[in-house]
Amino acid sequence: MGRIAVLTSGGDAPGMNAALRAVVRTAVFNDVSICGIEHGYRGIFDNQIRALDRYSVADIIHKGGTILYTDRCLVMETENGPQNAAELLHKYDIDCLIVIGGDGTFHGAQALARCGIKVVAVPATIDNDVSCSDRAIGFDTALNTAIEAIGRIRDTSSSHNRINVVQVMGRDCGDLALYSGLAGGAEYILVPEMPYDINEVAAKIMKGKEKGKMHSIVVFAEGCGDAKEICTAIQNVTDIETRATILGYTQRGGAPTAFDRILASRMGEMAVEMVLRGEVNHAVCYRGGEYISMPLDEALECTHEFDTKVYETAMKLSV
Repeated sequence: MGRIAVLTSGGDAPGMNAALRAVVRTAVFNDVSICGIEHGYRGIFDNQIRALDRYSVADIIHKGGTILYTDRCLVMETENGPQNAAELLHKYDIDCLIVIGGDGTFHGAQALARCGIKVVAVPATIDNDVSCSDRAIGFDTALNTAIEAIGRIRDTSSSHNRINVVQVMGRDCGDLALYSGLAGGAEYILVPEMPYDINEVAAKIMKGKEKGKMHSIVVFAEGCGDAKEICTAIQNVTDIETRATILGYTQRGGAPTAFDRILASRMGEMAVEMVLRGEVNHAVCYRGGEYISMPLDEALECTHEFDTKVYETAMKLSV
């Protein structure tokens, strides 16, 4: 067989390096040539390809970011982009491409598969919005980062008797807000999947104040709108000083947690093993505590299931 290539695409996620390490070392273990494409799909068009070996991925399992860099490639979204990329991959003698990334990365892989390229997709995004997998690489680390930040904000919130609205990432998926809000003891969690009334949020905060609670934390998913507008609306109703904290890209950085390192290592190993047995145009998924393979078209048809029971638990415990 020709070379296997691997790339990381879209938003970076803690654990991508651990996945790269697993892909490269599993290929080396099986005496298969492996190369890395830098800057995501854009590197295909720019010929940013380099050979990798076991030493290329030494001492990276604990590092955030990605040594292959990442980008969002607009060319892949054009009509002829995927076909042109496929032709270049054939020219580079790349037999199969392993992609590590989120929803956009998976769609890019699907487009290449339809152009005749063998692909395997590995989910890695802090948004946890790759619906075929219960967990994506990077989500657990981002969650722990958000929880730590919420704890720090709670300290200053209690000192000033304020309401603090903490905005976390996640695009249109509320998982990061849901689990960080539950673990951080938030008084209210606002997510795209659940409708909310700002008057109900304010009423719950005021009810807590009547019981002696002098500060409140509201965790706000970025897909719900503008955190500062929410702050203004809450303050107008409660007459309590309300501040917004947007965690932003801090959630993408830092050393991956043990869970993410193990998840990435298992998924990276599995991706190469799938290639070797001809199980291509598939995605690696973690479902129900097991690592499974799923056809890529089927994986992209999966719909995200928001855990309403966890949401109800969070709301129940925040009285």
